[in-house]
Amino acid sequence: MAKGLLKHQERQSALSMLGKDLARRAKSKCELCEASGVPLSIYEVEPVPGEPDYDHCLMLCETCKTQLEQPKRLEPNHWRCLTKSIWSQIPAVQVVSLRLLRKLSERQDWAIEALEHAYLEPDIEQWADAEKI
Repeated sequence: MAKGLLKHQERQSALSMLGKDLARRAKSKCELCEASGVPLSIYEVEPVPGEPDYDHCLMLCETCKTQLEQPKRLEPNHWRCLTKSIWSQIPAVQVVSLRLLRKLSERQDWAIEALEHAYLEPDIEQWADAEKI
């Protein structure tokens, strides 16, 4: 078996160990759009630490996860939820919300307005600046 595949499987196994705690934190809803009653999966917020970290993970619905992984397919109306999620108490949610709002603000007035009203701690902005969508 290839080393890369083995490493990937080990990481996935370690992430799945965080699943129950993440689902509990998320109250079985997508942590960005709050969709409930849909399958959720773990999404790691970049930059990813060497070992899977609870604080760098989110529970997301398929719609949010797919659009994050394929940013050219962003559907702006789906992301209006960011005006609420940017105020989350969970740093990883704030980071992803900030990154997406910045990206969407290139063409969406509502995203510009949400960014103007958002206040985030400097460490959250620094984390968001570490990667781009």
